[in-house]
Amino acid sequence: MTAQREDKFRRILDAAVEAFAEVGYHQCQVSKIARLAGVADGTIYLYFKNKEDILIRLFQERMGDFIRDIRNLLQGRETTRARLMTIIETHFRNMEENLSLAKVTQLELRQSDLKIRTAINAPLKEYFRLIEEVIRSGIERGELAPVDVRIARQLIFGALDEATTDWIMARTKRSLLSESEEMLYLFEGALGLAREPRPRAGRGANPQRTADVSGKMNAGEGARA
Repeated sequence: MTAQREDKFRRILDAAVEAFAEVGYHQCQVSKIARLAGVADGTIYLYFKNKEDILIRLFQERMGDFIRDIRNLLQGRETTRARLMTIIETHFRNMEENLSLAKVTQLELRQSDLKIRTAINAPLKEYFRLIEEVIRSGIERGELAPVDVRIARQLIFGALDEATTDWIMARTKRSLLSESEEMLYLFEGALGLAREPRPRAGRGANPQRTADVSGKMNAGEGARA
């Protein structure tokens, strides 16, 4: 792809992110994407078959970039704790710095049909493999308990995924990235990773927030914060 075609391709994807986040995938018209991208309506079809193809390619491209970023960062992490924190922080930072993309991946893709969900499986499975590699390595190094790798991956991805969706839908905005330490603390307990000392209440911890979280978990609260 030439530099000019690459530029238009990227502009269309960027425009699609904003358009889908603003009005929703199903309500969005291709003409709106073209307008935001600064191209003619017909130009869209030189790069994509239809709106469905735009959504699929959008996820594949952005997820591919995300996975490459994590893999590069993991190369410099020696311990399992550091690797898990890298996954958590990179996941949360990517969502927090790209709110429109977060809305599309967390909300719009969940409402898409089976054909679209099947088409995005490949990059998602690559992310699953990456998490499983970290877990498997941690077990082999004796830093994690001998847990079922697949179930442990489900726990990690499920927690990150749900935390992101909750953050998007919350009425009161907060920093998603600031929850990284708490998420790691929970993973440490679930995976048998030796925990590092945490600040006691009154010396850096937030007892009220801990109480609120515990109350919600115990009550099985389903409503968003």
